[in-house]
Amino acid sequence: MVNLRMVTRVGMGALISLSCAGAEVSALWGRDGGAWNPGGRLPDVSFAGYGCGERPLPHVPVVCNVRDFGAKGDGTTDDSGAFLAAIAKTEKGAIVVPPGRYRITKILEITKPGIVLRGAGADKSVLFCPVPLNDIKPDWGATTEGRPTSNYSWSGGIVWFKGRDKGKSIGTVTAQATRGDREVRVAGDTSMLRPGNWIQISVRDDDSRSLLDHLYSGDPGKLSKIPAGKHATTFVTRLRGIDGDRLTLERPLRIDLRPEWKPEVKVYAPTVTECGIEEIAFEFPAREYGGHFSELGYNAVAFSGVAHCWARNLRVINSDSGIYAGGRFCTVYGLRCEMRDVVEAGGVFGHHGVGLNGHDNLLTRFDIRQRFIHDITVEGGAGNVASSGRGTDLSFDHHKRAPYENVFTDIDLGLGTRMWRCGGGADLGRHCGARGTFWNIRAEKPQKYPKNFGPPSMNLVALVTREPSITEPDGIWFEAISPDAIQPANLHEAQWRKRLGAE
Repeated sequence: MVNLRMVTRVGMGALISLSCAGAEVSALWGRDGGAWNPGGRLPDVSFAGYGCGERPLPHVPVVCNVRDFGAKGDGTTDDSGAFLAAIAKTEKGAIVVPPGRYRITKILEITKPGIVLRGAGADKSVLFCPVPLNDIKPDWGATTEGRPTSNYSWSGGIVWFKGRDKGKSIGTVTAQATRGDREVRVAGDTSMLRPGNWIQISVRDDDSRSLLDHLYSGDPGKLSKIPAGKHATTFVTRLRGIDGDRLTLERPLRIDLRPEWKPEVKVYAPTVTECGIEEIAFEFPAREYGGHFSELGYNAVAFSGVAHCWARNLRVINSDSGIYAGGRFCTVYGLRCEMRDVVEAGGVFGHHGVGLNGHDNLLTRFDIRQRFIHDITVEGGAGNVASSGRGTDLSFDHHKRAPYENVFTDIDLGLGTRMWRCGGGADLGRHCGARGTFWNIRAEKPQKYPKNFGPPSMNLVALVTREPSITEPDGIWFEAISPDAIQPANLHEAQWRKRLGAE
């Protein structure tokens, strides 16, 4: 491990990677975050996860038991109807799944707020799911290259939390704003708004693809397969204040707002919130894996169009995909993925371990013992965090279409032969977008800076490496600090503590 302390210019000042009792700090962070500017190259992910990290995952009171609706949990009886009945009859609260092996052959959709499925532990309450999603509800599609495949190859779950945003439009942004700003001006009716309200700001690309260029910090790669004028991204925040047409935001803008992108402001009002699934195992049949895009949907959990939901202490066995965490401000805590009595194809079994497919979601305290084609995936979204986990030989799949300002921190890759293995069709941009950050990444094999993976605005700090540091304020940032020495070890937790003043 090469471990250099280099003098680096950041802005107008000079900073040095410091050493104190074996600890070292990054020039991007400094001591206790003193060098960090949320409008700078190190993104602000302190709002990621359930409740924006401001409250712990809740313990929702129990209201019913699946056994009350006829579930047997004997491994033979089809208990799908009992689960669906319990969900339908429950307006709000936790549905208990006692110890047992429950055969589930239908999709358990949850489309209302406040519903929690709670088992007795991931070693006691098991959902055995012998039928893939595409056999339950066929949904055929194709890859970007036109290969026929099931859409469940990259979406859906046997437990599926489905919501939508029903918020009303407020108006359009009238003045250009810059990333890091906390104020926008709006032409529209702001009389309905109050401090603490949630709003969503959306932008859509123009025909020159200038938004995509911005999301890649000016280095997008080839974009011909993304239709001109179609790419969009959104940002959700609470309001701190309203003064006529002037809105003060709780957190700084993640990107610029320019007139050519037609920025719009609306109330953010997701229909499904405060839902969760916890202390349960999902088991799929032992089988031979057919390879990439053969998957028919042996998938455990999906969140789509929801906010402030969670999956806690789940065990997933023999899945095509583990969890698709779409929506916003959702947490996946304590996930374990593993295989049993299966046949791999090319050393892998399954497609996606975890898909962080929305914005501001958090995956933490995970253990991925199954080697998927893509272990942890980000695509298109921003502000997502993967932290404090480990795997057999993890891949950080950046699936193109400008996934920007996502952070991977305090993770043990295992072997370390696949960190930069990624998917995504041709000409959909570079894999990683602006300011993607990798902080304290450990592995048996030393890592190198990934060429053509993303723009120079990416941040690589404290990876196992034999390479020297390259720290260019407006170019490549690769700080060769030992993962054993870097402080803070977890960038997300450090930002969260700094924002909330936690001790």
